[in-house]
Amino acid sequence: MRRSFAWVSGGFSLATAVALTVGAAHALAGGQAPSSPVLQARGHRDGVWSIAFSPDGQRLASCSKDQTVKVWDVATGRALLTLRGHSNQVLRVAFSPDGKLIASGSADNSVRVWDAATGKTVLTLKGHGNWVPGVAFSPDGARLASASADRTVKLWDLGTGQEVATLRGHTAAVWGVAFSPDGTRLASAGQDGTLRVWDPAAEKEVATLKGHTSEVFTPAFSPDGKLLASASKDRTVKVWDLATGKEVATLKGHNGEAYTLSFSPDGQRLASCSQDQTVKVWDVATGQEVATLKGHQGAVYAVAWSPDGKVLASAGQDRTVKFWDAGAWQGQSVQRAVSARAGR
Repeated sequence: MRRSFAWVSGGFSLATAVALTVGAAHALAGGQAPSSPVLQARGHRDGVWSIAFSPDGQRLASCSKDQTVKVWDVATGRALLTLRGHSNQVLRVAFSPDGKLIASGSADNSVRVWDAATGKTVLTLKGHGNWVPGVAFSPDGARLASASADRTVKLWDLGTGQEVATLRGHTAAVWGVAFSPDGTRLASAGQDGTLRVWDPAAEKEVATLKGHTSEVFTPAFSPDGKLLASASKDRTVKVWDLATGKEVATLKGHNGEAYTLSFSPDGQRLASCSQDQTVKVWDVATGQEVATLKGHQGAVYAVAWSPDGKVLASAGQDRTVKFWDAGAWQGQSVQRAVSARAGR
């Protein structure tokens, strides 16, 4: 993989402030969110690859090139856990549907499953022959999917820790993977420029979606499972009708590679982040850009919507994680700012 992340975390104390400037008010009046930074969290000793909210929104997990996963208390900003065990950079992190487990994929070619309460390793899953930049839990929490630069997607039984299937079809590295909300479909995104849709129960490919002109980094299902979105090195975000496999929208606006996607819980908004140092928020129904969030001083590699839809988190090359008040681009006049600084 050629991407290089630099993000932040550590043990940080949290301060909360409400900030409304003339510039912010002007931006809101014009339908754009304020561009000033709203949260900075520092602590990881090297770049970030991924962030994920717990299902209850009370914790945030982050993973880094420093070979660790950290878990944070969102309300207090304190580091709850630092998970150590990988022998190379950690590329992707995900919470299980019940919030009891955390999965991480690493450049050490392994997947680890951790107890989210204690930080202890529950499982170490080995079988990939190259980096593992994608992990996703099935909605019922029984299985884990992993995507690898070895060109495969693997399915694992979390009860036994055994590999149950290897899905082959991509002709180059697989960068990301995601389950549909009902668990009946699995999507993977690859360096070969395709999205592939799989039936995980039958362990077979059911569709190949082509349209991007370069490698595809991330797939994301809408909350109702009807749409599939993809982010690509070609600087675009595409939205696909899952039932027909047809492309229904191409979202253009980023001036650099588009990396990660996150649908809002109500499915009305889609957030994307990019090499161009911005996070963009799109109206899913119209395909129109709703807001451009500026504040990162480098490429933005990770974006995640909180489960209640009120907060959007982003992480970037500038070693910060920022939390944006979603109400700022939904008619509210005040943007809540939460700031956190390195404590470890």
